[in-house]
Amino acid sequence: MLSIKKQNGTATLNKPLDTVTFETPTVEDGTEMWKLVNNSTLDQNSVYKYILMCEFFADTCVVAKEGDKVVGFVTAFIPPEKQDVVFVWQIGVDSSQRGKGIASKILNELINRDACRDVRFLEATVTPSNKASQSLFKGLARHHDTDCQVYDFFSEDLFPSDEHEEERCFRIGPLK
Repeated sequence: MLSIKKQNGTATLNKPLDTVTFETPTVEDGTEMWKLVNNSTLDQNSVYKYILMCEFFADTCVVAKEGDKVVGFVTAFIPPEKQDVVFVWQIGVDSSQRGKGIASKILNELINRDACRDVRFLEATVTPSNKASQSLFKGLARHHDTDCQVYDFFSEDLFPSDEHEEERCFRIGPLK
């Protein structure tokens, strides 16, 4: 079902969310994930990082696709020393898809994967100025009726550039 949304007096056609699928990424998706990041304000990583994540951590990564186009993704992994944690490295949604709840659906897809069956906590680092991610992770905790603990993780002085803020850890759980 299509809906029409009026914004500033202009009618725009909204596609329903059911046209977006959530899949395990392939190495071919790595380049598309990198392109999405390069067209956003997300931290830049090499294309190689995305291809590696799709190859070696595909079970803990998710791509959101509309047709064949990657419109969102999460890269995540289970740290070897913390088997009950899935750590979200990066999550991104194409600007054309924002406001549709895709990021939340990607995270729920991730924690419902077989690879995460023993996961009790989701962790991610977020800078103080990234209000959207803070809201996303707090909302995930509310959705799962669990805690969201926030604590200092990586201080600004660890980063070689004066441009990088501290990273605070958001720990959501226990899950399930």
